[in-house]
Amino acid sequence: MDLRNSNVLVTGGAGFIGSHLVEQLIATGANTKVFIHYNSANSRGLIDTLPVELQSEIDIVQGDLRDSYAVHNAVKGADIVFHLGALIAIPYSYQNPYDVVQTNALGTLHVAQAALANGVHRMIHTSTSEVYGTARYVPMNEEHPLQGQSPYSASKIAADKIVESFYCSYQLPVVTVRPFNAFGPRQSLRAVIPTIIQQALNHSEIVLGNLSATRDFTYVEDTARAFLCAATAKDDVLGEVFNAGSSFEISIGEIAERVRSLVGGDIPIRVAQERLRPAKSEVDRLFSDSQRAKVKLGWQPTVSFDEGLRRTITWISSHQDRYKTNDYVI
Repeated sequence: MDLRNSNVLVTGGAGFIGSHLVEQLIATGANTKVFIHYNSANSRGLIDTLPVELQSEIDIVQGDLRDSYAVHNAVKGADIVFHLGALIAIPYSYQNPYDVVQTNALGTLHVAQAALANGVHRMIHTSTSEVYGTARYVPMNEEHPLQGQSPYSASKIAADKIVESFYCSYQLPVVTVRPFNAFGPRQSLRAVIPTIIQQALNHSEIVLGNLSATRDFTYVEDTARAFLCAATAKDDVLGEVFNAGSSFEISIGEIAERVRSLVGGDIPIRVAQERLRPAKSEVDRLFSDSQRAKVKLGWQPTVSFDEGLRRTITWISSHQDRYKTNDYVI
């Protein structure tokens, strides 16, 4: 499927991965519409950080994923729908599970219904490695059991199963991309790597939660490219799930050490109780097997973790106006 001149809709296109995907879509020549959550300040999220010439090529539609009418109207006329819209913060899901479930599960139902009703050629649904919970075996392939260890992960399991049911029941042409931990420029302090970098640059100590937990980090440009590969692959990928990870495992504590070394400081690292997940909710280990994406989508990461880390430090260092808070961001 050729993206040039295709009409595409990106839900969550103002977010971290979404904004990078939007950039790549415009570069392919796709006619790009972005569905963002309405706000009275008329903020367009990370779309506002893109070069002005790119912003002028984006059609912005404001609404709410929980509003089926708004979603249906946004999807109308789209050839391809990239569904990235979600509430993604795990600590926030502990405090507001209803909001998270409504947005992620019901919102996905609305997107699937609208895609089916409007006859889209393909829907690309976004999952998350959090649906696996802590690893029962490594590397973790797509057959790994799903474990709802937080309200967020449970909401995403529900969303994944909704699109699976629409493929099985109504032949919705959907492909699910399951990113492992994306990182890179523009990411907020809700995520651990920007938090470490910001503290290393500006604070007297680095304050974190579980230092021994390991994650499989993938540079965001590679993650966004996985969505393009899923959109352009042959039809034999329909109904399938594809991990998009680097197959590289590193602990949070080791990341803090590497950032501290790259920034040039020697500040202490401290564990704060309020940053720890509940014991049974903690995901201790994520480590991907993304061979299926390599074979069937032609996708694999190209940016190493260390190179991505250097790029991220450079970006955050030059955009300190976006990282002012000293608070724990959930």
